[in-house]
Amino acid sequence: MRPLRNPAVQSALAWTLAKWMRFCFATIRWTHVNREAAEAVWDQGGGVLCVFWHSRIGLAPACWPLDRAQPAKALISLSADGEFIAKAVARQGFPAVRGSSANKDKAAMAKGGSQALRDGLKQLKVGALAITPDGPRGPANVMAEGLPLLAKLSKAPVLFIGLSCSPAIRLNSWDRAVLPLPFGKGAIVWDRADYPAGAQIADVAADWTARLNAVEARADAMTGLKP
Repeated sequence: MRPLRNPAVQSALAWTLAKWMRFCFATIRWTHVNREAAEAVWDQGGGVLCVFWHSRIGLAPACWPLDRAQPAKALISLSADGEFIAKAVARQGFPAVRGSSANKDKAAMAKGGSQALRDGLKQLKVGALAITPDGPRGPANVMAEGLPLLAKLSKAPVLFIGLSCSPAIRLNSWDRAVLPLPFGKGAIVWDRADYPAGAQIADVAADWTARLNAVEARADAMTGLKP
């Protein structure tokens, strides 16, 4: 058995990671760009899609103040790695909706995509749903069509969130995941979108891929984090 598939190991590592992330977030000097876009969405309440690339899951809790913003859940895959991530983010106040944002029907069914879609739409009636639209296996920084579909069906606003910090650990994973280190500098860049009336999902996915890449690139430029 792989160690990460052992529930006891998962729980212990998730607890350790959550504690480490809280410590790092508290000591990082954060700069926000266009936070007023997020403030407006928080003020109006209701559903919102929070979107960042899979590589920035380790930074994501820093962008969502639980005492200010809508209650949030995170869409996380059904894989063993996803189970670990789900436990880690739950310890920081973000329960999981389990499934995949894949756009291929058979793959989505296999990964709980249909149930995740239903649960995601239910969550968007009351609060925020965090999505990594290139997860769970990539290709990195390429948006699957699940996010535009959710935005179209729910009519919820979308917040693209670019997250970065330096210094940081870059994992040797398919997405080159970023884990924070303490006492550095961080950046959170915001952009807001709504699903365009009458637009094709594939066209929206292409446009939103570029916009999410742009906010992440700007955040990386501010912190000096290398690709």
